[in-house]
Amino acid sequence: MRMKKRTDLFQTVMHPVGLQTEEPADDTDTPIREIVETGSITVSKDGHLIHCLTIIGQIEGHYILPAQNKTTKYEHVIPQLVAIEESSEIEGLLLILNTVGGDIEAGLAIAELISGMQTPTVSLVLGGGHSIGVPLAVAAKESFIVPSATMTIHPVRMNGLVLGVPQTFSYFQKMQERIVDFVARNSNMPPERFREYMLATGELATDVGTVLEGKQAVEAGMIDHLGSLSDALERLYHRITN
Repeated sequence: MRMKKRTDLFQTVMHPVGLQTEEPADDTDTPIREIVETGSITVSKDGHLIHCLTIIGQIEGHYILPAQNKTTKYEHVIPQLVAIEESSEIEGLLLILNTVGGDIEAGLAIAELISGMQTPTVSLVLGGGHSIGVPLAVAAKESFIVPSATMTIHPVRMNGLVLGVPQTFSYFQKMQERIVDFVARNSNMPPERFREYMLATGELATDVGTVLEGKQAVEAGMIDHLGSLSDALERLYHRITN
């Protein structure tokens, strides 16, 4: 088990703007405020502190989505990941996902941060890990998916005005290859198989791509295990103590 470093995240409150204000360690309102303000919480079991981070709805990046959309803002998540990695108290990160995708660059940025953490990390997919949710799911050191969840793989898409020039197509290709490479590096799915799923026809209406159910995602090598919350927590504690 590695030695952690500086900040004590358990004695701070992560505010939406990414700032921290000192709070007494015995402040009973702190866990509730963490959930309300950031959708995350730090909990203790058998003397080990773990941080639970949820990624739900759409990943919001450089543009603000409509108020009725359920979003995960990358400018909120990134400071939390840095604080967790630098914490002298937090020993593990449980990442829970139920996302329909969203901003590609923002999602990939979060995934890269998670994959580069030394803190033990485990992810659990509930409901869905669609589009950019795929790299987020495989970014953890070990990944789980419940049987009823799905993973949706499809090519990079963009809304709004798109210039119909060769440079635009080249940009899309490069972005797609960044995602393929990341998934291949952080899972047991070969890049060739990922491209096959991505370009498959007959699976999605008026679109190309593939929807993998929980068991299929494990058999394909994308996700490590089929399991539930207790399974993910057990593996996280195993990684912490070994």
